[in-house]
Amino acid sequence: MKYSHKLSDGVHILAYITIFAGGDLSSAAIAASIDSNPSLVRRLMAALVQAGLINSQPGAANPTLARPASAITLLDVYRALEGDRRLLHVDVKTNPRCPVGANIQATLDQTYAAVQDAAETAMAAVTLDQLTADITRRARAAGQLPG
Repeated sequence: MKYSHKLSDGVHILAYITIFAGGDLSSAAIAASIDSNPSLVRRLMAALVQAGLINSQPGAANPTLARPASAITLLDVYRALEGDRRLLHVDVKTNPRCPVGANIQATLDQTYAAVQDAAETAMAAVTLDQLTADITRRARAAGQLPG
């Protein structure tokens, strides 16, 4: 199974922009931090711009947050990058002649919807400000940022 790293990479981009504001915010610098490529960073940044989470101008390597970090939630980033994509997916190819196969989709749809709602509620309670504060604390403790 292939997992999407869009949310993680999107938070990474936003945290990098926040922590290194005024520094090198080029897609190449951010890509080096993510250990990815600049084109991926540019695509993700375009989605973050479209969602109103960052401001960026073509040709200028100076992206900024479009609103305070305390007003950007993990759910905002998730929706910006994943759209309405659900966390869990039901296998629609089951045997309709089997009592389990005929009924599992409805059962799991209901359960997965509850899990999705709980996850979105939890993501809405986490702000970029909280995440960057934790990243900064950990980096300072490891001697990676000045204290």
